[in-house]
Amino acid sequence: MKFTDYTYERPNFEDYKEKANTIIDTIAQAEALESVIESIQKMSKLMSTLETMINIASIRYSIDTKDTYYEEEDNFWNEHLPLFQEVDTRFYRAVTESDFYEQLKTHFPKTFIQNMQYELDAFDPSAIILLQKENQLSSDYQKLIASANIEYDGKQLNLTQFGPYLQDTDRNIRKSATDAQWSFFEENEAKLDELYDQLVKVRDQIAKTLGFKDFVELAYVRMKRYDYNRDMVEVYRKQVLDYVVPVTTKLAQRQAERIGISDMKHYDTPLQFLDGNPIPQGDPDYIIEQGKKMYHELSEETGTFIDFMFDKELVNLLSKEGKASGGYCTYIPDYDSPFIFANFNGTSGDIDVLTHEAGHAFQVFESRWIKQPEIVFPTYESCEIHSMSMEFFTYPWMELFFKDQTEKYKFDHLSGALRFLPYGVLVDHFQHEVYEHPEMSIEERKATWRKLEKDYLPERDFSDSAFLDKGTFWYRQGHIFESPFYYIDYTLAQVCALQFWKRSLIDQDKDAWNDYMEICRVGGTQSFLEIIETAKLRSPFEEGSLSDVIKAIEVELDQVDDKAL
Repeated sequence: MKFTDYTYERPNFEDYKEKANTIIDTIAQAEALESVIESIQKMSKLMSTLETMINIASIRYSIDTKDTYYEEEDNFWNEHLPLFQEVDTRFYRAVTESDFYEQLKTHFPKTFIQNMQYELDAFDPSAIILLQKENQLSSDYQKLIASANIEYDGKQLNLTQFGPYLQDTDRNIRKSATDAQWSFFEENEAKLDELYDQLVKVRDQIAKTLGFKDFVELAYVRMKRYDYNRDMVEVYRKQVLDYVVPVTTKLAQRQAERIGISDMKHYDTPLQFLDGNPIPQGDPDYIIEQGKKMYHELSEETGTFIDFMFDKELVNLLSKEGKASGGYCTYIPDYDSPFIFANFNGTSGDIDVLTHEAGHAFQVFESRWIKQPEIVFPTYESCEIHSMSMEFFTYPWMELFFKDQTEKYKFDHLSGALRFLPYGVLVDHFQHEVYEHPEMSIEERKATWRKLEKDYLPERDFSDSAFLDKGTFWYRQGHIFESPFYYIDYTLAQVCALQFWKRSLIDQDKDAWNDYMEICRVGGTQSFLEIIETAKLRSPFEEGSLSDVIKAIEVELDQVDDKAL
């Protein structure tokens, strides 16, 4: 059965509630542990089917945001998800109040039980109307971004399709393309400001309705950050400022020399090489065929996985009008199917999709044995270890895609992994400031972004753009609108992935792949710090964990004559 054959049927809320209530009553009245375990398994199956319908509808809507049927379904889910969440919360409460709760803790993975408590903490029926509003505002942002249809180079382009122009070797094209792309955000400045302002206020209200000090506190619970807190993140951010920013500033200087520009502006940043950035040496069909070959050679398990994905058409890669921007991997439980969504645009990012999103999909493919839908995926920062590490484990096959540009790609990708860290931390720091001070005005938020931007990205020069210079770059970072606080996760995972890079490619540690496979199999049955321990990596919160791997990368990059690439 292929994805197009997967059945979508809008669930009947009353029917779901009735079935769940029967299970909840059984748990409450159970006289034996076995009865409670059986009831939990029944509820997991019911929730898996619900998640299946949610994800099929979401995938099909993101593939075509102009599809009126799935637009209606998206509206339905925005309104009804909090109602279903209320039912699920009653189930969690029944389990945590069960006479057999202590025994259940030893029967199920610890994270499954922790997840229940966090779900209880993050929800109350009194917040349903606010949660519905939050969902709708997030969808409004996605729809606004997907509506971008900008005239440039005699074509009508969406935001993703600007990729090649932004990396053009002609500086005039880079500037005009950047200006054209940002003109969409400037024209919609008032809408974006109003959307975000409403989101901040709604989220702050939700947090206080639920008894939290601020939305930051609630966000950490929503993100299931079982074993770290905002204080630990603050220490980590300081490490990035101390150890990473000096190196990325030096890399920016090398880039300026490499492309022969003394007055680097914001529109020059995407161009890494004077003769152009590395690009895939083939069309999408060629890329896909080489991707299959790569995964068959990497391991028996990845070969089985990639055949499953393409045979069942669980990969949607090509950019087109009306398609939502970005890329993601999700999971359809009733069909044991990961799904990869992306927007190819002819840049090296197309290969990163085949490694990054496939890393997510491979993990969940290996974790299909887990029958509790809440923990098939681990928490976000753990998920990103799988995806980002796969980008490095596949380095030996990059020649398939880049041919004589392979070394150029590796230098760009490795230095890019480092350059990303300050930006990723900036996005997180900005959100801490915003939600710790929800009374900020719209203009104060922009000023806050710009101030932090100068700390983390001192090389960024927006003097040619009054719009960006006032602090609006974050408009295009969808996570800030749709998935608050889901961003530091990428940087924490990147530090872990870079350790895998060092182990597998520099130290030639044969156990690195086996350790990676092990954390794919455990899925969400372990917390972030437990997964790091299973992977035999160092915690990013540990003093010195950044300095060691950053030094190794600096040595590796310094050995490369980047001007000759």
